Amino acid sequence: MSPLHAETVISERQLDRSWIELTVREPDWHEADPSGPPTERRYRRIPQRDDRIMRVICLETATEIRIITAFLDRKARMPR
Repeated sequence: MSPLHAETVISERQLDRSWIELTVREPDWHEADPSGPPTERRYRRIPQRDDRIMRVICLETATEIRIITAFLDRKARMPR
């Protein structure tokens, strides 16, 4: 995400930057993104938002973690 785009998305979606960071670094679960590796979907329940699920799509390399997008995913369900 470009810095300007990221700030816009965070503000419009009423997200807290710490939720995104926690989701990326300590997800409740993750899965490969359909666009293919190395892009990954990472999910985390956000208690401050009525336990809704944050989805962050990111690309991690040895030197950085690039956030593609982040949003509260209405359809996400924790795997059993």
